[in-house]
Amino acid sequence: MTRLERKLVKRIGRANLEYSMIVPGDRVMVCLSGGKDSYGLLHLLRWMKRIVPFEFEMIAVNLDQGHPGFPVDTLRAWLEAGDYAYKLVAEDTYSVVLDLIEPGKTQCSLCSRLRRGILYNVAQDLGCTKIALGHHADDFIETLLLNTLYSGQIKAMAPYLQSDDGRNTLIRPMLYCSEEDLVALSEQEAFPIIPCDLCGDMFLNQHGLRLHTLRR
Repeated sequence: MTRLERKLVKRIGRANLEYSMIVPGDRVMVCLSGGKDSYGLLHLLRWMKRIVPFEFEMIAVNLDQGHPGFPVDTLRAWLEAGDYAYKLVAEDTYSVVLDLIEPGKTQCSLCSRLRRGILYNVAQDLGCTKIALGHHADDFIETLLLNTLYSGQIKAMAPYLQSDDGRNTLIRPMLYCSEEDLVALSEQEAFPIIPCDLCGDMFLNQHGLRLHTLRR
């Protein structure tokens, strides 16, 4: 374990102690999108699994939503090389989004809602007790600021949350991990990043330049 990995695993352990995110006997579904954060989460949870004095299972799950050119073979090769338990799911939500969203409008909101519903069902099918998401400390801070400035609510993400339908428990183990450290981990481990521009949706910076964003 490198110094960086030790630092990040320690922070995940702190979050786990404070919120009891992963407990003995849990079966954790780790949502793997192909971005630096979800790769990092899976990598660090395996280190945690080797260290904690109790047993839990974990399985990586990726959802191929039918975006043109999605490199599912890249994910499969990486998961098999790392000897991870995994399941690759294919559901064409991309066509649904194209049918419902007007050209030029952002597709992200509907896309994410459809993805969430499918992953909730997959977690049930796999007998998973927790769904682990790759949000980090910067995401918590940004969400707090956005809610404060735009909705007048002092509200951030929940580290531990029951889904609206009551069937699933969501956890965010990287609560205390910074994005800067996760970028460094991604570079250290050479994760095969899949950029979130497969559907043609990209963000603009303040100069109007097209930016490729990294998936979580």
